[in-house]
Amino acid sequence: MVRANGAVSLRELARVVQTSEVTVRRDVRALEAEGLLDRRHGGAVLPGGFTRESGFPQKSHLATAEKTAIADVAAGLVEEGEAVVVGAGTTTQELARRLARVPGLTVVTNSLLVAQALAHANRVEVVMTGGTLRGSNYALVGSGAEQSLQGLRVSRAFLSGSGLTAERGLSTSNMLSASVDRALVQAAAEVVVLADHTKLGTDTMFQTVPTDVMTRLVTDEPPPHDDRAATELQALADQGVQITIAGAVASGGSGEGMAGRRPRRESPLPVQRRGGPSAQLRSAPASMLEQQSAGDRPRVADMRRR
Repeated sequence: MVRANGAVSLRELARVVQTSEVTVRRDVRALEAEGLLDRRHGGAVLPGGFTRESGFPQKSHLATAEKTAIADVAAGLVEEGEAVVVGAGTTTQELARRLARVPGLTVVTNSLLVAQALAHANRVEVVMTGGTLRGSNYALVGSGAEQSLQGLRVSRAFLSGSGLTAERGLSTSNMLSASVDRALVQAAAEVVVLADHTKLGTDTMFQTVPTDVMTRLVTDEPPPHDDRAATELQALADQGVQITIAGAVASGGSGEGMAGRRPRRESPLPVQRRGGPSAQLRSAPASMLEQQSAGDRPRVADMRRR
């Protein structure tokens, strides 16, 4: 599966082989010891280290249910008549499909896939950057893209990437993509990062959004045994990032996905106090998430340091 798709999540593996994520995680460790793959939080990828980047076909098959739930919540943050920028990526493509229903919207993007998703939307204006086409992710990059963003100002930017850590923020494996993403960030009053749990704790070569620039993170609930992802979320919260967790996937290897579920919203989770022990974030989402009622807009939990 890793050879075919470039990357795969533990949840998907557990569903396909009909076993628990604990068993899958043990086998993935064994495969990594043989040099056949590299482990990532919540999944595995082909060997390649910081510089490896999967192409769009591989990324589009990874954590699809999680990306759908994240896009549902992120779309609820956008109001009628706003102007936003949307970066390249499979999660932002899912977001664009939902933004097509927001009237009076102006979307600035360097992604052909985002533009395609909005091409036939009524009362949505799409503004594309210039630049050189990067075929692996269908994005416009280079000096032309960056220059077309100069002087632009919008309410918020929605960006994804290859990895997210509390220490460095959002990062990507490609220098040209990172440079354009930084230009998109400069154009926005707020920065919303869309990242599923497989990217939490993963660090790649080029920083795009430093943690102190991130306004919000929309993600999914880490698996119960993914302590490292939960720790990373807590560290991001301690640094003032507002965090919203989209709908939770049932644990235990049942393979139940989030497709068709409404996004869930989160009450503020415990935040580490100075001089005190760190709160166990991984135990909180299951009890604190409440089902979103019909017509409600998702709320973003205020996770700023107390």
